[in-house]
Amino acid sequence: MSTNKHAIIRYQTLDKCFRNTGKRYYIEDLLEACNNALFDFDPNSLGIKKRQLYDDVRFMESSQGWSIPLEKVKDGRRAYYHYEDDSFSINNQPLNDNEAEQIKSAMLVLGRFKGLPQFEWVNELIPKLDQTFNLSNQNQEIISFDTNEFLIGVEYISSLFKAIQNQQALTVSYQSFKSEKEQKIKFHPYHLKQYNNRWFVFGKNEEYNNLTNLALDRIKSIEHDSIKFDASQMIDFEEYFEDIIGVTKPEDIALTKIVLKATPQLAPYIKTKPLHGSQKNVEENEESFTFSIEVIPNYELNKKILSFGNGIQILEPTKLREAIKEELANTIERYN
Repeated sequence: MSTNKHAIIRYQTLDKCFRNTGKRYYIEDLLEACNNALFDFDPNSLGIKKRQLYDDVRFMESSQGWSIPLEKVKDGRRAYYHYEDDSFSINNQPLNDNEAEQIKSAMLVLGRFKGLPQFEWVNELIPKLDQTFNLSNQNQEIISFDTNEFLIGVEYISSLFKAIQNQQALTVSYQSFKSEKEQKIKFHPYHLKQYNNRWFVFGKNEEYNNLTNLALDRIKSIEHDSIKFDASQMIDFEEYFEDIIGVTKPEDIALTKIVLKATPQLAPYIKTKPLHGSQKNVEENEESFTFSIEVIPNYELNKKILSFGNGIQILEPTKLREAIKEELANTIERYN
């Protein structure tokens, strides 16, 4: 059982004891109350000793804890504990310094998602945390993500994010790469997905019965629409993406086992960064590394395989192998 959960149970129990004006809690009583609470939560708990109890009390009294106004009242050779202010409770207190530092660290990580409008508030709140809790002003970036803040279309993420949350239908002006003109689409957004540094929104296009995805960099404008939101195509998107690489899911292609062979030089990269969650080792020797994945073949899979150049080749199925061979032959022809 998590020691953090046990600590929270002990702090809450001590808080109740210190607030109880109807009973005097000596150190033995506090120890018994904490151990009873731990046992109720976890019958396998071994409880705590007085040393841990004293450490808990010191932490609660510190600024890293809750700075509790604890009074130790002498009663002969013994002493009992209670709050000087009966209305005090750790549950009524604002964040302590330690909690504020933890939140700030988490927010600094969130702040690395540059270019995403829904995280703009992070940069506004961090200085307030610094001022309120006298935190270190060291805001040095300690983690980076593979994001491109200059991507076309990221300005629509905030509007789409809110539309999905509020189940708001939209009119989207959209121009695909294959079209010379913009088109107006009545669109019901369900899910935002990033792949290969491009953003896509999935939802229902009223002109089609199946799920549709739109690339944000092809959106020209977004407006709210008065039509009723249609959730008929809403699905479990974690399950939807489980069998594909990327964002394209052809309806007429079944889940396929694909066997590939990589060179010894590429093998470590394939092992540590699998092409797909279904990846399994088939055979390995000094000359090659053979592995398999089970996915629905799509455009993104082909591009992923081609990106490895001569470091990888498809063994099965034959149809996909021939398609990649043709693509490579066309590439060579262009260079000739």
